[in-house]
Amino acid sequence: MRLDWNDVKARAAKFADEWKDARYERADTQTFYNEFFDVFGVKRRAFAAYEHVVKLPAKKRGYLDLFWKGKLLVEQKSGGRDLKPAKTQALSYFAGLKDYELPRYILLSDFQNFELYDLDDNPDKPLKFMLPSLPDHVQKFGFMVGQERRIFRDQDPVNIIASEMMGKLHDLLAASGYKGHALERFLVRLLFCLFADDTGIFQPLGLLEDFIRDRTREDGTDLGPMLTQLFQVLNTPEDQRHRTLDADLAKFPYVNGDLFAEVLPLPSFNRAMRDKLMQACGFHWQHISPAIFGALFQSVLKKAERRKKGAHYTSERNILKVIGPLFLDDLKVEFEKLKGRRDTGRTKALKEFQTKLSDLTFFDPACGCGNFLVIAYRELRELEIETLKEIRFKSEGTLGMFDVATMAQVNVNQFYGIEIDEFPVRIAEVAMWMMDHIMNARLSAAFGESYLRIPLQASPNVRHGDALEIDWAEVLAPEKCAYVFGNPPFLGAKVQSQKQRAQVRALADLGGSGGTLDFVCAWFLKAGAYLQKSKARIAFVATNSVTQGEQVAQLWPLLFERYELEIAFGHRTFKWMSDARGKAKVHCVIVGLSRRDDESKEKRLFSYDAIDGDPVESRHAVLSPYLFGAAGLANKHLVVQEENWPITDVKRPIIGSKPIDGGYYIFSQAEREKFVSAEPDAAVFFKPFVGAHDFVSGKTRYILALQKASPNKLRELPHVTARIESVRRYRLGEIPARKKADRENDEIEERGAGTIELAKFPTDFHVTVIPAAPYLVFPRHSSERRIYAPFGWLEPPIIPGDSSIILLEATISDFALITSRMHMAWLRHIGGRLKSDYRYSIGMVYNTFPWPVTTDRQREKISELAQAVLNARAAHPGSTLADLYDPDTMPPDLRKAHTALDKAVDQLYRREPFANDRERVEHLFALYEKLAAPVLAAASAKPKGGKGKR
Repeated sequence: MRLDWNDVKARAAKFADEWKDARYERADTQTFYNEFFDVFGVKRRAFAAYEHVVKLPAKKRGYLDLFWKGKLLVEQKSGGRDLKPAKTQALSYFAGLKDYELPRYILLSDFQNFELYDLDDNPDKPLKFMLPSLPDHVQKFGFMVGQERRIFRDQDPVNIIASEMMGKLHDLLAASGYKGHALERFLVRLLFCLFADDTGIFQPLGLLEDFIRDRTREDGTDLGPMLTQLFQVLNTPEDQRHRTLDADLAKFPYVNGDLFAEVLPLPSFNRAMRDKLMQACGFHWQHISPAIFGALFQSVLKKAERRKKGAHYTSERNILKVIGPLFLDDLKVEFEKLKGRRDTGRTKALKEFQTKLSDLTFFDPACGCGNFLVIAYRELRELEIETLKEIRFKSEGTLGMFDVATMAQVNVNQFYGIEIDEFPVRIAEVAMWMMDHIMNARLSAAFGESYLRIPLQASPNVRHGDALEIDWAEVLAPEKCAYVFGNPPFLGAKVQSQKQRAQVRALADLGGSGGTLDFVCAWFLKAGAYLQKSKARIAFVATNSVTQGEQVAQLWPLLFERYELEIAFGHRTFKWMSDARGKAKVHCVIVGLSRRDDESKEKRLFSYDAIDGDPVESRHAVLSPYLFGAAGLANKHLVVQEENWPITDVKRPIIGSKPIDGGYYIFSQAEREKFVSAEPDAAVFFKPFVGAHDFVSGKTRYILALQKASPNKLRELPHVTARIESVRRYRLGEIPARKKADRENDEIEERGAGTIELAKFPTDFHVTVIPAAPYLVFPRHSSERRIYAPFGWLEPPIIPGDSSIILLEATISDFALITSRMHMAWLRHIGGRLKSDYRYSIGMVYNTFPWPVTTDRQREKISELAQAVLNARAAHPGSTLADLYDPDTMPPDLRKAHTALDKAVDQLYRREPFANDRERVEHLFALYEKLAAPVLAAASAKPKGGKGKR
């Protein structure tokens, strides 16, 4: 029987009168709480147990007077006893409970006095009242019927346990042969029912659990047909059901919403499957966040499939980073202004604001399981409830009763999405309905009336299909769209399928080679085209590569010029954390875009001192696509173009030797010694070989350098010729490479037509660099934790690998500028990234760097300071560059030497000190604009897709 709060209040008044003389804990407790639960229409024995035993430290035992796992702990005393010690006693039992059993509420009572503690919300401010006042406080016990204020937290273990539990049920069903569309639909229905059973959609609480436990066989043989019949009942209005319908089935409400409309094949359960479902029924689904259903989907998919789709988990904290600056912060500011009004138009303005909320539309064209839609809906409903409170309780002439059923205007049908896979589409729909119920319960608690949207009348508009093939206007007309947001798939150009690469290139239309854009860029471009007839704003999570390196020059001119967009806000690189076990860690940025004619507001930038820390906000007139202020530029849309030659008159670096040998020419020291022991005459051909990782970690490998070996000499070396043959066969694709451990992680070898051609010359490297004099080494990749990338010197006979860039004939003044904080600022902001690590490149970083014009005296000064840096390194023999440049272990003398050098290099650019790296790169960017102007002008005059020379 479903009770409204007026019924509950009447029953509470009767209960209070009947128990006004209760005093004795031992005699009255159990009957008292049986009848207390009955006030709310809940069967105590279905949920809560008396004298629950827990094991405590020191081999002690605790006896809980009444315990409802995950929800309520009651500590009961006899009449007149002090309740202060009772709370301490109740909390002491927590040591014997599992995490998912910990109750949210503690109730202390001596029959006549009550103290109710909500441990999630104001745990130090209990609700205190006497028994006669129980009718006035029954809604504070809304959790008894599944109505409670939810407190959402990232990384809540309850969410993870729930997703894994359902993943196991999925696996059992799949193993039985129940697969594909039917399994996905069936599982989503179960998810809704489990949630409904614990949150008051099904009344009384536990209706589903009772039905399965009491009406199905323990061996599970009739569970499939019984659930199928239940689903049919949930899809049938009460007035259309058969009069002979089973009484237990008739207790379930009509749900509708197309969730139960389709007739599915019957699943066949066994005992183990029924036990797993009963375990799920016993779980506390009222505690989960509907937003974790994305994580649930991920737990069902195999890891390889997640990678293929580019899917990543989403935490609520990170979703709020998107929707806050996109729309929520502005709406909250507007609401606060309305709250502060004291004029006669206040009520009308608040009602208009509520109508505005109900008119907004939200579109996630890569919605997955609906996490963004769910959280956005929750926040919009929360704002609407606060607005209604102001209208009802604080506005003149509106103190009368509200009809709760007509109060809420914001609904799930304001939310639109596209998702390529069907299963997450269904999860997204159910998650939205679940959040709708949670917010309806919150509305009920705020206004003292019970409100349910059952049967479901409105549905979220989630389309199953490929977002890059569907016309978005068919899902939501652009002129009706207010906001586009989401977390599109993350796939780099090299791991995209042929179809995905073709989709990106068709949208970009760059000509020539088609560009190297990440998959996520397709959503930016399609959103830009979609909103040409709209003033909607856009915000997407993206790989940080879209704001660094070569992709900036490919993507952002299209968004700025073709689609006339501007950057409204941005989050610089941070870790995008998962809500699932294993926690996917992806290095991301968030970029918000608005129409160019919406430029009145300051641009918001969120920067991170630590990429997994909290952001610091700054305001700017203009934001660059590199996510720093660009107000000082003549061309606010300026991007750095990759250059074949330096834009200033400096030496040109090259890459190190690239053998493309499959690792057959490369040896560890132990391997070299073994090889030379077997073939001593080969020793002359071994040269020290140092890649980037070797250089930083202080290791040396060896490489067979056979370029100058005569044929007759090679014929005398059978072990060497065997290696030559292995290289030839590897280049032809006949044998695989040696195990990866024998090669550097950052060495990338591709077997294309050029590699096959190179097989004709197996003793040659693809790129041969054998320096004859000391040279400067730039590792291509360096940890983002380091303040300075570990640049340094090597000398013959060491051969550098292609994982490093080298500068021949370099001077110590060259080293001084390269290792300076100024150059590092350019690398951090303009260079690409591998995850969050710096990626040094000749074309994007070195060639585009605005080198200062220096005098002989200035070069002499910075050379002395650079030598001091080298001397400080040498003062720590045995320490590798990795040791020296780890921020936790960097020696003070080395840090001081760098600081002195940084100051001197900064003064080459301007006398006024730079406050931080952002100021440095903004200054450098202005210099780049002037230095690169002739180059950019020449490039713009060339035909589309052409490549210029210098």
